[in-house]
Amino acid sequence: MYASHEDIGYDLEDDPKAKKTLKPHPDIDGGWAWMMVLSSFFVHILIMGSQMALGVLNVEWLEEFHQSRGLTAWVSSLSMGITLIVGLGSGMAYLPAVVMVGRYFQKRRALAQGLSTTGTGFGTFLMTVLLKYLCAEYGWRNAMFIQGAVSLNLCVCGALMRPLSSGKVENCPRGEEPCALPAYSTESVKSAPLGITEEQDRPPGTEETVCDLQAQECQGQTRPRKNVCAFRVLKTVSQLTVRVQKGFGDWYSGYFGTASLFTNRMFVAFVFWALFAYSSFVIPFIHLPEIVSLYNLSEQNDVFPLTSIIAIVHIFGKVILGAVADLPCISVWNVFLIANFTLVFSIFLLPLMHTYVSLAVICALIGFSSGYFSLMPVVTEDLVGTEHLANAYGIIICANGISALLGPPFAGWIFDITQKYDFSFYICGLLYMVGILFLLIQPCVQKIEQSRRKYTDSAHV
Repeated sequence: MYASHEDIGYDLEDDPKAKKTLKPHPDIDGGWAWMMVLSSFFVHILIMGSQMALGVLNVEWLEEFHQSRGLTAWVSSLSMGITLIVGLGSGMAYLPAVVMVGRYFQKRRALAQGLSTTGTGFGTFLMTVLLKYLCAEYGWRNAMFIQGAVSLNLCVCGALMRPLSSGKVENCPRGEEPCALPAYSTESVKSAPLGITEEQDRPPGTEETVCDLQAQECQGQTRPRKNVCAFRVLKTVSQLTVRVQKGFGDWYSGYFGTASLFTNRMFVAFVFWALFAYSSFVIPFIHLPEIVSLYNLSEQNDVFPLTSIIAIVHIFGKVILGAVADLPCISVWNVFLIANFTLVFSIFLLPLMHTYVSLAVICALIGFSSGYFSLMPVVTEDLVGTEHLANAYGIIICANGISALLGPPFAGWIFDITQKYDFSFYICGLLYMVGILFLLIQPCVQKIEQSRRKYTDSAHV
């Protein structure tokens, strides 16, 4: 793939022969890695749990503003879509929380992602109960103020996150102080052969400029202190400029150059799948509370909400599917596809159910099968490699954001026309099937090409 040594959790050390060797990082699959899982878990509770509980507020907005379902659903869909498209607000915390877990795990990555993303299920259950209570006691406006105050705990989650340490301690002779190795940052090792550092990637003339500044700084030790500070500032600005230029170059080549992610046809198919998939999971959370009232099942739903059933089973689905996908004899892609087909089947069945028990069974099936979302970072990494995981996963959740942005208003608009939610689920299910077909087409094309090559090779022989 494209994974660099730093990204897969190895540190560079000097051996007696002055060659660079690889040593596993102690925090990979252990140590602080589990603190990253805990931090990501609470990020999912506070962000995605709050987003999935917006169906409670959707009912309140319908009663107060007396607008159409399609127009009212835009409030919820914009909140979720902007989080996954734009990266503003909670979106700035969500993507790092997912990517950082992948950086800290190798052998148990799917399980770790499953455990961290179970926060979505816990958060949906907790936030649904909390919002219902707050809306009943204080009204929806005050409920949103309190929910915003609770979300400030994201600052604590961010404080727990830290990059992998960049250096190791060398074994020094007895009686001497341990001497630290030079730090190798992600920028210095990424996309470079073993032993090549950032200094070797600098543009011509940059190294001389930095050296000149360092020499001037040494000479300036006899000068006034202000000159020394000025030289240090110039050196820092020069190094910062080089890093910005290199970062922009990497970004440009990653998106538009010859190494663009979009030259990977399977990744493009995965993006098309994401454009259709997420709305089918979001729509039940937004519209189920009203569907329950239309079916006169509010009393039973108040005892145990259907959205809470989805949330609780969703927790088990993520953990179980993550553990199964980590088994050596199991393909992550096969687990991912089977879960997708199960979710589509559940979406098609939901409009046919009109009793609380039958709806609860379908909601449990939706919750379990949607646990495949914990496998999305793993599948994305298999496609593009660890080095490009952040960019690639950002594109994937951006596509999910578009799906979440348009799905609920579309379902509400269909209801405004037909006065039924049945066609909303049928159409979304069909669109979901189109997305799955994109995942199936590319492997089929690859197999056909392989068979043609084998036939051609045998004919030449």
